[in-house]
Formats: sequence, C-alpha cells, structure tokens
Amino acid sequence: MAKDPVRVLVTGAAGQIGYALVPMIARGVMLGPDQPVILHMLDIPPAAEALNGVKMELVDAAFPLLKGVVATTDVVEACTNVNIAVMVGGFPRKEGMERKDVMSKNVSIYKSQASALEKYAAANCKVLVVANPANTNALILKEFAPSIPEKNITCLTRLDHNRALGQISERVGVQVSEVKNVIIWGNHSSTQYPDVSHATVISEGAEKAVKSLVSDDEWLKGEFIKIVQQRGAAIIKARKLSSALSAASSACDHIRDWVLGTPEGTWVSMGVYSDGSYNVPAGLIYSFPVTCRNGEWTIVQGLEIDEFSRKKMDATAEELTEEKALAYSCLS
Repeated sequence: MAKDPVRVLVTGAAGQIGYALVPMIARGVMLGPDQPVILHMLDIPPAAEALNGVKMELVDAAFPLLKGVVATTDVVEACTNVNIAVMVGGFPRKEGMERKDVMSKNVSIYKSQASALEKYAAANCKVLVVANPANTNALILKEFAPSIPEKNITCLTRLDHNRALGQISERVGVQVSEVKNVIIWGNHSSTQYPDVSHATVISEGAEKAVKSLVSDDEWLKGEFIKIVQQRGAAIIKARKLSSALSAASSACDHIRDWVLGTPEGTWVSMGVYSDGSYNVPAGLIYSFPVTCRNGEWTIVQGLEIDEFSRKKMDATAEELTEEKALAYSCLS
C-alpha cells in the first residue's frame, strides 16, 4: 500500500535555507525514500515572485515523491492541514540593531504564525524552529499555539551537533559516521556548550571514548568549543552568506530522527521544552541529548555532569532565561 502524503510546511521558503531544504524534502531525505510529500511554502509578499520561481523549479525537477506544492504568502493557506512545520522564516539581525529590536520583530512574526498553526494545522503537528533566536522563537510559538503539545515544539541544535561530530572526526581522522553521542547543551547561540564527555568513536573495530582518543583536554575544553560555537560566523566570513546547505541538511536529520527514530545506543541533540532535567530551569526551550522512538523524543537521563560542564550548562541556561524575559517584555 502506498503511504498517504505528509504535508510539510517550510516558512521563508524563498530564502537561502529554504532553497536548499525543499529539494531535500522532495527527494525523501527528511521522511524516507517511500514517503510521498506535499510541500507548503510560505514567504512574505516581497518574495512572492522568487517563491513562484522555486515552485517552478520543483515542478521541473520531477521528484517522484512530490505529490503537490502550495506556494503562498497567505499564512492561513500555508498552515492548513500541515503535519510538519519547519519554521525557517524570521527577521535577521541587521547592523546597528539592538537584540530587543530583533526580538520584537520575531515575536510578532512568530505570534501570527503560531496562531495560524494553532487553528489550521493537522492534529499532532510537529514543529521545528530554525530561525534565530531559535530557542526563544520556539518558546513564543508555544505561547501562541497552546493546543499544540509542548513536546511537539522543538528548535534546531542539530546543526551544532553535526558541527561537533565533524570537528571530532577531522581531529581523530575517522569517518564522521564513526563518531557518536556528542551533546549540545543549551542555546543555539555562542553560549551553547558542545560536550564530548560521553562521546565515543569506533576506532579499529572498538568503541573508544573521544576524550582518550583526542587526549588533549586543553583543545577539547578550549578551541573545540569555540570552533563549534562560532562556526556560523566563520561561514558567513568565508561565504559572505550564512550557512544554508548545512542548516537544511541538519533540519532534515532532526525531523527524520524524530519521526523515524534514532539508532539504538545513539542520541542526538534537540532544543526541547525543559522539564527540569539536569537542573535546567523548567519552561525554557533548551538543547538536551535525546533519543527518539515512535515519533516521540525522550531526554537521555543519568549522565554524569562534571564541574566544568555544570558551569557551561548554567551559563547558557542563564542566557536563555534573559532572552525569555526580553521576549515576554516585547509581548506586553
């Protein structure tokens, strides 16, 4: 029996990340090679023509799994009956802008999109927020879509997770597929904490701790963390544009693992609603190590946290608490 198509919404679909992401979804990278999809693409009216160009290209690519395309500037049409929403659209920080200005722009965008998802999306719609500040945008979305379960609203820290895997694989000289269980704790910002205390590498047929293979604590606690934290800025410097293909690819990874499950013994990083695990204040959207089964994520419990990690985890939680307060001040 052929599967029913899944409706996937991409906001900001005419932008850089959207342009990299929609063909991946249409090709089955996100939901698997046997899952038909109907793409819903939303963008702002000034981008309507570009959005139509993307739709034309999707038609021209003749993707067998793509069963329909909705390209629109109308938020209600975009959100109607969607099963998965990837929120890429947001207001970017421009030179000379204060954090509060960016936050208030994004609060109003996320407020209107959340209200439309709340009213028109399919039951049990899964939401992934990509646009920055991703954790706090996800929190705002949760606020204005109260009927979407809090466990269904997540933000993207898989890009940071994948960046950490890439750095370790290069350092140790193994395939990236041989590295697993790094963790990104906290905010998708430069305070995030990439943690390899529990990460392992398959080397010469055996699973070994990253720490023992790298055997350079100074690098792991210093330069490695900085590289991952500041990788986005380094790409902007090199490309003169922000990371699009890696962001699109990791958005596919995030949804694929969430929907289809993580491999046994492997965890991934997702920005999810904190329940107070690891003494992270409840009610923040914070990145944790998670495993996924049957379309549900679960925070990995019982990991030992040393003093160095604790400080880093608390610092990023503090930033998220401040961001939350700033966002809520924009609401009033």
